[in-house]
Amino acid sequence: MTETATSRRRAAFHTLDVAEVRRLTADAIEVTFAVPETLEGEFDYLPGQYVALRKRLPDAEGNVQEIRRSYSICAEPRPGEIRVAIKRDLGGVFSTWANESLTAGEKIDVMSPTGAFISKHRMTGLNDPESIDTDMEDTFVAVAAGSGITPVLAIARTVLAANENTRFDLIYANRAAMDVMFLEELADLKDRYPSRFALHHVLSREQRISPLLSGRIDSEKLTALLENVIRTDQVDEWFLCGPFELVQLVRDTLAGKGVPADRVRFELFTTGKPTRPEGHIGRAVQDDDGENFEIEFRLDGLSGEVKSPVAANETILNAALRVRPDVPFACAGGVCGTCRAKVTGGDVKMAENYALEEDEVDAGYVLTCQTRPTSERVSVDFDA
Repeated sequence: MTETATSRRRAAFHTLDVAEVRRLTADAIEVTFAVPETLEGEFDYLPGQYVALRKRLPDAEGNVQEIRRSYSICAEPRPGEIRVAIKRDLGGVFSTWANESLTAGEKIDVMSPTGAFISKHRMTGLNDPESIDTDMEDTFVAVAAGSGITPVLAIARTVLAANENTRFDLIYANRAAMDVMFLEELADLKDRYPSRFALHHVLSREQRISPLLSGRIDSEKLTALLENVIRTDQVDEWFLCGPFELVQLVRDTLAGKGVPADRVRFELFTTGKPTRPEGHIGRAVQDDDGENFEIEFRLDGLSGEVKSPVAANETILNAALRVRPDVPFACAGGVCGTCRAKVTGGDVKMAENYALEEDEVDAGYVLTCQTRPTSERVSVDFDA
């Protein structure tokens, strides 16, 4: 990969025009953003990465608030545009508005692409096809469910086009055929690479000819798929994307079969928690007893400092946002990794982590939306 591909870019929002809105299913759309030439460097990306979208919208009570949501890029890297898929989420303010009201010409704030759900193989650089490693002979397998197909599609398109020696198998779970996103695009990939792309649709609420491809993917069905459809010992890299329960099931099953953890890449679209974390912008906190944590942070080369009441039990992200509204975040639920920072002093505790690799945690990185101070003074570096 190129140097720009592997380096972490400062996450920043830019206002982009919606060039096209295309209906995928009754509850999902593909949105294409036009990226002007002056911003192409800010929107280079690797297949599998995502962008955060920001828009002020009224909630159920009619109160206008800032909404941030993250969506994976569904197209292979190309200059001049960014494409994402937005599936309607039950009760989701942003996804419902987008599916019902978003049209071409709308302006939306889009954060520069980020995310670690990318191949560790040298496939392609950021909009740089010359950097493709044409000597590899690798086998990739993806297990996706619902809108989890979005980043997987970008990865599959890229690796199959990159090298005629690569093979890609996809197990794609949905409730019914009408719910399958990018059905035509997947069929086109199958037609274009008939001997190298294998597509296995698993439908939980429709009967298919093969019992193996009918019903919900549980432990028994997954084991059967891996024993009869996929040769786990011949797979160089795995990509898992979907709800927490499915991703964790596949990870545990692969670990039980001896697949090294560093060959398994995963991304969650939901954590499976009963309450859904929502983004916030430095919500006010109450100081009940006068005791405070002192939090120092570095962002864009500038140092900031904020006091956080011990009784408030607030995260480092929330505290920092009260004095620097431009601190980067998207999901605020420990899933996307946008708020990543390195602890450079003091002690902290991170509640959840679905975004950082083990080596990142070992190096001192945390998700500030899930991290709280446990010592009197704490310092973190968003620039690290």
